[in-house]
Amino acid sequence: MTLELCSQSCQGYTYWGVEYGRECYCGNSFGAGATIAPESDCSFTCPSDSFEYCGAGNRLTTYQLNSTVDTTTSPSTADGTTTAPVGPTTTSPAPTELPSGFTSQGCWIDGPNGRILNHQMPDSKLNTPETCVTACANAGYTIGAVEYGQQCFCDNYIYNGGSVAPNQDDCNFQCPGNPAETCGAGGRMNLYSVGTPQVYQIPAPMTTDLPANWKYSGCIEDNIAAKEDPNYTLSTFPYMILDEANNTITNCIAKCELYGYNAAATSYGTECFCGDTENIYIASSPSAAGGYTRSRVPQIVDDSQCNTPCSGDPQHLCGAGNRLSWYSYNGSEPLYDWDFPSGDKAGKYDLLIGGVVVPLITSQVITGKVTFVEKAGTGEPNGTGAYELDLSQINNFDAAWRTMTGFQTDVFCSAGLTLPDRGGRQLTVGGWAGASNYGVRLYWPDGSAGVKGKNQWVEDPQNLQLQVPRWYPSALVLANGSVAVIGGEIGQNDKVQPTMELLPPTGVKTTDTSSGYSNTTVYLDFLERTAPFNLYPFVTVVPSGIFMAYYNEARILDDKTFKTIKTLPPIPGAVNEPNGGRSYQLEGTMVTLPQHAPYTDPMTVMICGGSTPGGGYAIDNCVSTQPEAENPVWTIERMPSRRVMPCISALPDGTYLILNGAEHGVAGFGLAYDPNFNALLYDPTKPVNQRISVMANTTVARLYHSEAITLLDGRVMVSGSDPEDDVNDPNFWPEEYRVETFSPPYLLSGLPRPTFSMDSKDWDYGTSYTFTVTSGSTGSVRASLLGSVVSTHGNSMGQRTLFPAVSCAGNTCTVTSPPDAHTCPPGWYQFFVLDGPTPSVGIFVRIGGDPAGLGDWPKLPTFTNPGTGPV
Repeated sequence: MTLELCSQSCQGYTYWGVEYGRECYCGNSFGAGATIAPESDCSFTCPSDSFEYCGAGNRLTTYQLNSTVDTTTSPSTADGTTTAPVGPTTTSPAPTELPSGFTSQGCWIDGPNGRILNHQMPDSKLNTPETCVTACANAGYTIGAVEYGQQCFCDNYIYNGGSVAPNQDDCNFQCPGNPAETCGAGGRMNLYSVGTPQVYQIPAPMTTDLPANWKYSGCIEDNIAAKEDPNYTLSTFPYMILDEANNTITNCIAKCELYGYNAAATSYGTECFCGDTENIYIASSPSAAGGYTRSRVPQIVDDSQCNTPCSGDPQHLCGAGNRLSWYSYNGSEPLYDWDFPSGDKAGKYDLLIGGVVVPLITSQVITGKVTFVEKAGTGEPNGTGAYELDLSQINNFDAAWRTMTGFQTDVFCSAGLTLPDRGGRQLTVGGWAGASNYGVRLYWPDGSAGVKGKNQWVEDPQNLQLQVPRWYPSALVLANGSVAVIGGEIGQNDKVQPTMELLPPTGVKTTDTSSGYSNTTVYLDFLERTAPFNLYPFVTVVPSGIFMAYYNEARILDDKTFKTIKTLPPIPGAVNEPNGGRSYQLEGTMVTLPQHAPYTDPMTVMICGGSTPGGGYAIDNCVSTQPEAENPVWTIERMPSRRVMPCISALPDGTYLILNGAEHGVAGFGLAYDPNFNALLYDPTKPVNQRISVMANTTVARLYHSEAITLLDGRVMVSGSDPEDDVNDPNFWPEEYRVETFSPPYLLSGLPRPTFSMDSKDWDYGTSYTFTVTSGSTGSVRASLLGSVVSTHGNSMGQRTLFPAVSCAGNTCTVTSPPDAHTCPPGWYQFFVLDGPTPSVGIFVRIGGDPAGLGDWPKLPTFTNPGTGPV
C-alpha cells in the first residue's frame, strides 16, 4: 500500500484515506461523528514506501481527490482525519506581504526526478505563501515554495532539473491559512525567490572534468557479508570520510590522492571512501573487528543503482545505500611504487641472544656494549632493572650479560641521553610515580670487549632531582651543550607537565606563579593545550633553534629564550582522521634525514606512523618537512601497512629501517593488536613515493616497549615487547625477552667491508682529521656520523645523520668535521667509513667537546665525574 495506489483506486470519489498502514477507503462525505485528530496520531508508515504515512489504528490519513499524488511526499504529509486541501480554485490573488526581495516565480513541477527543494518546514493548517516564505527567509534561504496546501519547502537552489509547469493553473489548491490564495497542488509548487533561482539539472555520474589521471570506473557493490558471519558486512575500501555538507567527487578524489590511494569512491551522498583498486578483488581482508573476511568479491552493477546526489554537488551522483560510485587512478606514473626485493636484498632477521629483561630503554654506549633498562618488575625475579650486554660474548650467555645496580627509583617511561662529557655517560630522567618522577640517574660506561665493567648506575634522590615530576618526558642536548628535559605528566591520568627545564639547572628562580610554576622551568602553553597526546614529544636541534613535534603540531623555539619563533602547518594524520597524532600515546617515530657537507641544504625531519584518538586507527604514512623553509609543507608518503608504536633506525649508508609496532590500536598495555612483522627500508635518495622497500619478516611480535638501535657493526638490534603485564591468555602476545638483529642488505651483498684506523676521537668543529683505509678502495669512499641514540617508545633521543666532507690521497683520507653546534650538537657519534654502500665497523668519536661543563656535574659526593678534559 502507498498513497498513490489508494488515490488511483478512489478515482471518481471526492475523498480518500488510508488506515492501519494497509487499508484504503473512498467516499464523497465524512460519516457522522468524524472528528479531526492530532496529526501525530497518523503514525503508521506505508508498507511499500517508508517515506509516506498511511494512518494508524482507527486513524485515517485523508485527502481530497486530485489529479495525482506526489510520489516523493515525505512522512510529514500525513494530515489527520480531515481533507488535506480545502478544495481547488483557479484564481488567486498575488501574495502581498512577502519578505523583502522575494518575488513570485510561478507554478513549478515537483517530483518527477526527486524533490526540487530539499528543506521541508513543518506542515501547517495555517499555511500561506507569506508564512512559508517568511519562515524560509528567517532560516537563511533564498527560495520558498508551498505545495499540497499545507506544505512549505525552502532552499537556495532548485534541484533535479526542476521546471516551470506548462499550465500555471495546475497550482490550484487553496491555502488553509487563506483560501483566497493558492498553495500549489499535488506535485506542483507555487515558488518564490530572491532573484532568478539557479536550477541544477538531474544528477548523473561524474565522468568528465575529473582530476587529472582519474577515471570513472562504475557503480560497485559495498558492504558484502562476511564468510564467518553473514550478519556482519565488510566495506570494499578501508577508509571512510563523512562529509554531510560538501562531499563531491573531486573533493573525495583529492583527499584519496593526497594520501597515496589509487581508488576513491562515494556512497550515500555524504561518504567518501579511499583505498586501492586491489581492495576490490581480494576476497578476504583482515579487519579491526575480529579478522572477518568477505564472502565474495564486490560486483559492478548498473549505474542506475548509484542514484544519490552528492551532498556538495547535487548535479552528480555519489553512490547510494550499499553502492559506491567508484573512481580509479590511471596515470602513467603510479601514486606509489614500493620495491619488494627478495633473498639477501631483503635483509635478514637473526636471533642474537636470549634475554634476561624486557627492556624499556636501550643504548649502545661508547665502549661498544649495550645497556638495557627495564620497568620495575618486568625482568627476572629479584632483578635490578639494569643490565649490560657485551656483544663480543654472544656465544657465552653468562659472560655476555652483566647485572647492574644503582637504581633507587623506577625508570618506567623516563627519558635518556648520551651526555657530551668525556666519559660518554648515559643519563635517564623522570620515571613512574612519587620520587621516581623526579629521578636523575647516571652511568659512566667502563670495561671493554670481553672485559666486564665495574661502574654502576648512580642515583641520589635526596640531593639530585628534577624541579617538577615528569613521566614520559623527552630529553635533548642543546647547541650550548646543556640538557633540556621537556614535557611529560605527573602520573597516569594526572596533570600534564607543560614545561621545559635545563640540566644543570640555570636561570633565576621566579616568584611569578601565574603559570602555576615558581622555579626555573619554562612554561610551554602548547603542551598544556594538546595534552594528553603530546607525551615524549619529538625534539631536535635545527640551525635556528629547537624543532619540536607533538600530537599533530610542530614548531621551532628559540634555544635561548625558548619562545616560539615559527609555527608549522598541522601535521597530516590519517586520510580518515586529520587529527591523527604522532607522539605518545598515539606514538609514531621521528628522525632527521641526512645532512651533507657543506650543510647548506635545509634540514628535513620525517615522522612515520602513529594513530588516531578514540578509534585507534593506526596511520599508514610517513610525513616529512623542512621546518626552516619559508613556507614549510608536509609531504605525505604511504607505507605498505599501518604502524603504531614503530621504531626507526638510521643506518650508516643514509637509509632508515622502519620496524616493530602494530597495525591497530594505540600505545600502552593491551591497547594494540595485529603485530606488524615486516621491516621497511627507506631511502631518501630516491624519488618521493618510491623510497620504501619491503624487507624481510620476523616471527617475533614487537609491540609496546619494543626498541631498535643501530650497532657499530651496522646491524640493527631489535629487543623487547611488553604488550600486557604478565598475561598468559593465548589471545595476547607475551612479554618478549629474545634479542634479535636485522642485517640490512649492505651486509649480505658479499662485498667486503672497508677497514680503517684513526687516532683522533675528540673533534672540534670545522677541523680536518685523518684516517687510514687499511683495506678496501678509496675511490668512492664516504664517511657518515650517526648521533648516539637512547631509544624508548619509538623516540630515538640524540638521533642525527651527517655525511661530512672526505678526500683521499692513496690510503690516507681526510674528514672535515661539521662546522658548528647547530649543525651537529655537541656529543658522541658513531663514525663509519663506507666503500660504496658497504660500511665499516664504526667507532665512537666526540664532536664539539663539553661546552656546558657536564663532565663536572653533579658536584655531589655520591657521584664520580669524568671531568671536562679531552677524551
